[in-house]
Amino acid sequence: MHTQAMAGSARIEAGKPFYRILYIQVLIGLVLGVLTGHLWPEFGAALKPLGDGFVKLVKMMIAPIVFCTIVSGINSISDSREVGRTLVKSMALFYLLTVLALLAGLIAVLLIQPGVGMHVSVNTLDPSVATKFTKQAAATGFADFMLHIIPHSFFGAFADGEVLPVLLVSILIAFGLSRAGDDGVMVTKAVTSFSHVLFLAFGFVMKLAPLGAFGAMAFTVGRYGIRSIGSLGLLILTFYIACAVFVVVVLGTLARLNGFSLWKTIRYFKEELLIVLGTSSSEPALPGALRKLEQVGCRKGVSGLVLPMGYSFNLDGSAIYLTLASIFIAQACDIHLSWGQIAAMLGLMLLTSKGAAGVTGSGFVALVATLSVMPDLPVTGVALLVGIDRFMSEARALTSMISNCVAAITVSLWENACDREVLARELGQSGAPEPAAGSKIPAAAVVEDKSWMPTPRSAA
Repeated sequence: MHTQAMAGSARIEAGKPFYRILYIQVLIGLVLGVLTGHLWPEFGAALKPLGDGFVKLVKMMIAPIVFCTIVSGINSISDSREVGRTLVKSMALFYLLTVLALLAGLIAVLLIQPGVGMHVSVNTLDPSVATKFTKQAAATGFADFMLHIIPHSFFGAFADGEVLPVLLVSILIAFGLSRAGDDGVMVTKAVTSFSHVLFLAFGFVMKLAPLGAFGAMAFTVGRYGIRSIGSLGLLILTFYIACAVFVVVVLGTLARLNGFSLWKTIRYFKEELLIVLGTSSSEPALPGALRKLEQVGCRKGVSGLVLPMGYSFNLDGSAIYLTLASIFIAQACDIHLSWGQIAAMLGLMLLTSKGAAGVTGSGFVALVATLSVMPDLPVTGVALLVGIDRFMSEARALTSMISNCVAAITVSLWENACDREVLARELGQSGAPEPAAGSKIPAAAVVEDKSWMPTPRSAA
């Protein structure tokens, strides 16, 4: 019954006019945003609330969606040791990818050398730029980071809206329900039913994605201007090259070794990636990515753990940015770093890259956090980057989003928690099938597959 429902929804999606498909609408919003910001800069800059409002709406939904997904997913796993294996394998993969991302940024900046010849005097840099972000980057120690995962209260995790505290609460509740027996049946049913409602509501929120992308892109171009790329264009180009090489070589190799196609995966998640491009934030794509991971055959108990974890522990775009921006500042200020100093910097970045959330500007905050404890590099050097950081945040968020989707599928395959036939079939399609918002869940599907989740309509 579930398969028939998805096949029927695929026919509905295929019969839609092109202008009612979400990723087409987001593309139109992005193009109009660029034109508006370029032709009418003041008006474009004033549209910032459109992008911010959409991101806030989505963030409002993330905490309960992550909670319901993880609780119902873990509760469906009969062997609790599988959760531990999933966490260990995920963290091992995340750190491997982070190391490779740091090296990708380092190699790119050493080869292309975008800062060489600038001869910037440290005394001429504005220290107020770094001071503004230093407070946000204050907690950089491992103990501070771990304590930050623990919320002040149960409901505080949901009030703050951060993924890691919600993840911790979800795992504890899920294990409690798995031991509760009959007493936990009603709670489990309530969580499953609530998740259906949340995803349907999220479907309505996503109708505003083109408007959010339009406002965010109009603000970026209107506020900073395409001309602001100017003399630092080589740095931006270097960063984009490093991100592209990391995605194609590292993630492409990882996908190939595990028997699936990177290109088809990117195409399957195109709607989420376009939203990330428009908003410069990976958070609005989290609920949709969770849903699509289920559709490609990944078990919710595994993919529902890996993807939210990746939002704090696998920010490869930010990792590439950290090494590239740090060495660029050294090159621009004529500061020579020994290989020992570079190695120490990479070790520090393994920690600071994990403290950045998947929101706009977090990579810049992580950079300030790194330079604040690096005596060899001036933290005031971030003043060189503040004008173009917005143009680099899209690549950071896109790279991290692609990496997390690939990692979630990979760990699911490692845990035998992904149906390879479904994965191959779904990735072979042009996109994920989406039933109309408000469509009822087939009763037989709920009985036969408890992990089934309704898929909201992507467009009006």
